[in-house]
Amino acid sequence: MNQTDLSAKACRAEELLRAEYPDALCSLQYADPFRLLVATRLSAQCTDARVNLVTPALFAAYPDAPSMAAAPVAHVEELIRSCGFYHTKARDLIAMSQMLLTHFGGAVPDSIEKLTQLPGVGRKTANLIMGDVYGKPAIVADTHLIRITNLLGLVNTKNPLQVELLLRELILPERSNDFCHRCVLHGRAVCVARRPRCGQCILAEVCAFVHG
Repeated sequence: MNQTDLSAKACRAEELLRAEYPDALCSLQYADPFRLLVATRLSAQCTDARVNLVTPALFAAYPDAPSMAAAPVAHVEELIRSCGFYHTKARDLIAMSQMLLTHFGGAVPDSIEKLTQLPGVGRKTANLIMGDVYGKPAIVADTHLIRITNLLGLVNTKNPLQVELLLRELILPERSNDFCHRCVLHGRAVCVARRPRCGQCILAEVCAFVHG
């Protein structure tokens, strides 16, 4: 399929998702950029629902970068234990907070390059911050987006960076962030890994998997 046809398919998929999920919201609960950054780090290999159960107590104890930077690692581990990989995540949260203070004046930076300097922050997290906090075009290449865009035939790779770069060429920049959120919603509701409900899928008309 040539680039023109891929762009047309991506545009149609975006339209269908926008109609089905008008409220393209991040499912992580947060009150400010720092808390979204922390919640996103916790969400690695953990459900957003579980993160939302954990963060109220965490932020009650450590609501901002200065308090998190000075937190005892053992206490942070205790508060986030149920998120999994809590040893690594606790160390990252503290180191990330310390770097925010020493390198960025305590503020969450507004570029992919600066965000990915933070401990534990990869491109997926950085793109989420760019889109949800700063309103800039972003492609959040999480598992749902990668799976669905491969099934649609928009991409043919599981590599997150390659998926991100390919989709940046296909999705209108001003709609890219919401497209990613809608793919997550659709991936949880209908296009479920290993048991997709193709008969109920609003993307069936443009799906390479459905049409073989």
